[in-house]
Amino acid sequence: MNSRPTTDFSVLPKDTHTIAMGAGDLNGIMRGKRVPVHNWPRVSREGNALSIALLVMDMTSDIWDSPCANMENGFPDLHMFPMTQPVASPWEPGVAICMGRMEGMDHKPLSVDPRIALIRQVERAAEMGFTVRIGAELEFYLLDPETLQPKDRGIQVYNLARAAELEHVVGPMRRHLIDLGIPIEQSNPEYAPGQVEINIRFGEALETADRVILFRSMIKEIAAHFGYVATFMAKPFAAESGNGFHTHHSIWKGAVNQFADQGELSAMGKSYLAGLEKRMAECSLAVATTPNAYKRRAPYTFCPINITWGIDNRTTALRVIKGADSAVRVEKRDGTADCNPYYLFATEIAAGLDGIEQGMEPSPITETDAYTLEDAPGLPLNILDAIKLAKESDFLKDVLGEDRHTVLLQQAEREVAFINESVSQVEIDRYLRNM
Repeated sequence: MNSRPTTDFSVLPKDTHTIAMGAGDLNGIMRGKRVPVHNWPRVSREGNALSIALLVMDMTSDIWDSPCANMENGFPDLHMFPMTQPVASPWEPGVAICMGRMEGMDHKPLSVDPRIALIRQVERAAEMGFTVRIGAELEFYLLDPETLQPKDRGIQVYNLARAAELEHVVGPMRRHLIDLGIPIEQSNPEYAPGQVEINIRFGEALETADRVILFRSMIKEIAAHFGYVATFMAKPFAAESGNGFHTHHSIWKGAVNQFADQGELSAMGKSYLAGLEKRMAECSLAVATTPNAYKRRAPYTFCPINITWGIDNRTTALRVIKGADSAVRVEKRDGTADCNPYYLFATEIAAGLDGIEQGMEPSPITETDAYTLEDAPGLPLNILDAIKLAKESDFLKDVLGEDRHTVLLQQAEREVAFINESVSQVEIDRYLRNM
């Protein structure tokens, strides 16, 4: 799975003096090092040493004892190698950016590397004769760095005048991301002040997941360059829309979309959809990883609260999109923009492939408002329920691998403790003067 690349990564853009190389951590945050150009040939050949702690620490860089990385073994090194050709940064002259891949000091895959979970499912699909292609829609907020509030006001979703107001920062985002090799399809203002959605065109699943890691990191860099803080936090404002991560699935044999049957969803597509339905609840922790993420799951937020599917129905968890054969696909809508794309895609693909292998049939189609359905199976609406399901799920443990499953649960339980032990501003406002 981590075979050595044959590409000559020593070929760099003209006038490069620094190469920034990183890879996705436990939370899909891009972490790595900046390498001066004179040292790049050695790094390309021998790898760059970093502590394995980067794969088992939380979003604040806090660490704890975990499988493969703990006080007893001293948090040993891993090696990071370039995985993509360095590309010149459009906003930082002399700097080139590339994605890295990680391996142990023994040159073997790491049991806590999230990317390996997805590689396993991509290889499984290939053994079945399939290529899984996924498109990604990610939402984020652009905020004032001093107030951490939006600079604009009012909900103006899809409004081209609002889009023009944001073009000074969102326009460079689209162009620069395309320059970095990420195929951006479009952008638009979303359903809250300061909220933006940018869509990544569908591609092979592993490639799309790698692109999401780079995308989120570069969005933050570009935003900072223009005087904003960009956040993919699932629910940064209680009264405003949350940040979703919608995935668009299709399976291909060569140039033929196996989900398409004369513009409709094929029998294979329905079986894949049925697999997604079966595993959605127990895999919630892999697609919504923090207590905050579950505040996004509420009625009439365009985030699903139950396991339903429909044709072009945004109240359902799974939305089937018809049209030209190349466009027929299944959209899954429960992921949060801050989750790890490797875990999100791995759990979804594994569930869908199970559906195909077992010839599963989906539940009855939902042709109305899914939020009103009292008998539809529910999704976890808080992290404690998601943790319980994740602990009990042999499926999730198998897809992630035991060590990755353990670390994900450890982080979730720590986050619950941090929230429970803190005193919120809401509590202070309600009780300090009045009690």
